[in-house]
Amino acid sequence: MNSDPPRGKPLDIPVRAELGAQADLAFSACAGGESYALMVLGDSMLPEFEHGEIIVVEPEGLAKDGSYVIAYLPWVEDENERYIFRQLVKHPEGWMLKPLNPLYPNIPIDSVESVVRGVVTQKKKPGRRRAAKFYV
Repeated sequence: MNSDPPRGKPLDIPVRAELGAQADLAFSACAGGESYALMVLGDSMLPEFEHGEIIVVEPEGLAKDGSYVIAYLPWVEDENERYIFRQLVKHPEGWMLKPLNPLYPNIPIDSVESVVRGVVTQKKKPGRRRAAKFYV
């Protein structure tokens, strides 16, 4: 029996902020449902997101196929690399965290709810008031 949603209709997945003992101090400083801003570091999300741009993250946003998300990867050894910014993509094999830059690998995930910590709703270039783009 096929449990996939009908084609053409996006699958919305609620994301709950999960702030516990494993939460990073920067993330736990915000209230559970409060949006926060991060700076993009590196080139893994080029060409859409450039190094130094500011992204606004909604911790309780709806993640769906194609959403840009902040994910927590508890299996990564280096604590500084457990939070990652990627695009959430649904494939026949399951969900993946996809970098936009093809030089980086896709990361398969078992469960969206256990990995996604927030959905990117906006980006902005620092110093440019009108250079904002919205993703919701």
